[in-house]
Amino acid sequence: MVSFEEFKKLELKIAEIESVLPHPNADKLYVLNIRIGDVRKQLVAGIRPFYQEEELKGKKIVVVDNLAPAMIRGVESQGMLLAASQGDQLALVVPEKPMPDGAVVR
Repeated sequence: MVSFEEFKKLELKIAEIESVLPHPNADKLYVLNIRIGDVRKQLVAGIRPFYQEEELKGKKIVVVDNLAPAMIRGVESQGMLLAASQGDQLALVVPEKPMPDGAVVR
């Protein structure tokens, strides 16, 4: 179990995907360049089997903004997007209404 105090440490924010590239060392990964307010970051995400590059560009998503960076198959990931999955289905967590990138998710 995670306490409420631990959960509050997560910074969930709206981000806009600016560009999408196939990961150079993995068939199931994309390298996403995102904007969170005035900050730009790079994410590595295992969503390539579920989304085409064109579907992702310009999409607003929910990300964990304060996750420690990690190297994923040789590429640095500076956060994590949120997605729901079951079986062979995956869906990105997206805002229901138009929201600016950088908006805080509570």
